[in-house]
Amino acid sequence: MLHQRCNRRHFLQNAALFSTSLVTSLAYARLTRASVQTVKNEAVDALVIGSGFGGAVAALRLGEAGIDTVVLERGRRWLITPEQDTFATFDKPDGRSTWLSQTTYYGTPIDVYTGVLEGLAEEDIIIYCGAGVGGGSLVYNAVTYQPARELFERVFSDSIDYEELDEVYYPRVRSILNPAPIPPDILATPYYDRTRLFLEQATTAGFPNRLYDIAVDWNIVREEIDGTKRPSAIIGNHWFGINSGAKNSLDRNYLAKAESTGFVEILPLHLATTITEVPGHGYQVLCRQINETGETVVEKSFTCRYLFLAAGSMGTSKLLVKAKATGTLPKLNDYVGKYWGTNGDIFSVLSNLPPVSGKGGPAAAVLEHFDNPLGPVVLEDILDPFGADGTTQLLGLAIPQPKGTFGYDAATDSVRLTWPGDPEIVSAIKLTYSIFNQKNPDIDITISDTSNALTAHPLGGAVLGKVCDEYGQVIGYPGLYVVDGALIPGSTACTNPSLTIAALAERCMDRITSDIS
Repeated sequence: MLHQRCNRRHFLQNAALFSTSLVTSLAYARLTRASVQTVKNEAVDALVIGSGFGGAVAALRLGEAGIDTVVLERGRRWLITPEQDTFATFDKPDGRSTWLSQTTYYGTPIDVYTGVLEGLAEEDIIIYCGAGVGGGSLVYNAVTYQPARELFERVFSDSIDYEELDEVYYPRVRSILNPAPIPPDILATPYYDRTRLFLEQATTAGFPNRLYDIAVDWNIVREEIDGTKRPSAIIGNHWFGINSGAKNSLDRNYLAKAESTGFVEILPLHLATTITEVPGHGYQVLCRQINETGETVVEKSFTCRYLFLAAGSMGTSKLLVKAKATGTLPKLNDYVGKYWGTNGDIFSVLSNLPPVSGKGGPAAAVLEHFDNPLGPVVLEDILDPFGADGTTQLLGLAIPQPKGTFGYDAATDSVRLTWPGDPEIVSAIKLTYSIFNQKNPDIDITISDTSNALTAHPLGGAVLGKVCDEYGQVIGYPGLYVVDGALIPGSTACTNPSLTIAALAERCMDRITSDIS
């Protein structure tokens, strides 16, 4: 029998709009310890940390199983307003754009606020992560891209049955996200001339290329084009969120469905800081509730029977590495914090192009160079919001070696990632570009990141078969599960990770809910 829900969170009803998530810098923790309220422990059946692709899947399936569930999300909710002004824009950035920072990622000064996009400066690498109810789905390019079997099996070997994902779990995720390729009438508009040119050049170079599925409501994009919705997607304002509501982000599907079960409550602006085993009872999680400028207003603890880690590769890995180092989860094995990678992200700029000016987004097309002798590569057409006419930006994806490691620093009570880089994937992507350029000789290509030191697709740190079993349960800790990108050893096989993260989470949750219901 499930534990009964405790009387809880009544005090949150008045504080909900005032609260937000973690203070990442002590410079913004301006309240004194004496002014921070401490709330007694609260018991719940299941606790989910994070509301991105893994956490959203977990929340929905737990709710459908009738399991009382609380989701802790460090960021705030971002509801599309009738005025269509929910998010910051590139031309008028403000604190909504960036997580607790004095500048945007491109250096514009802003007020410190719990915005949607965080830039983490780790050891030799910068990582971008989403923050808010819906996690990375608020800021991603909405690419819903299934890996090819032969490449998937390079990454996962025999641990995961690709056919099962292909027949059951990838379709299940797509049925909720509702992705589709850009329709011909929209592709034909001036807003997407950049995408059309990329496809033409890829064909000229002899590479397979195509449109892929995007989790966007194309009817709303049509409304942007005809002027009845605020221009957002068609002018490339998607990394800070799409004000027209065109993006099918998780808060509008998986998480909305989870809350509608009546068994799931999402607590925005709550940052989990510590995990401890409570023998015979499950797990205790300490967290901080903060306001929208990063000040801690309440410190809380939750005890749960079942704990689901879905704070993204960075958040989940750091929680586990800290727990092992400080002894709150002493049975964690030595694989924790290892096998991390960048998904092969390499950014490049193409210039000296014909006078294309379209800023339409999100990304819509891909070139696939799977038979590259140095390793498989794809190039994706993505938007540079500041690119001049005659330029465009591409993102290269490859299969890196998962050589990143997390380490705990006792002096600062913090965890940092070290990434040695992967020159092999840089060489593979350079080869693809050289072939591309031979057949399109007038183009100038600048590879922006030859050190592989920038990624928006962090993966690994608590991988399947090492830290977790093949269904996400942490080895040695019944009731403790990982259901996000931390499960994946550094790559989703030359694709954007969101679809595979969600499909693996669906697979895990099928097994987990059958075991605990």
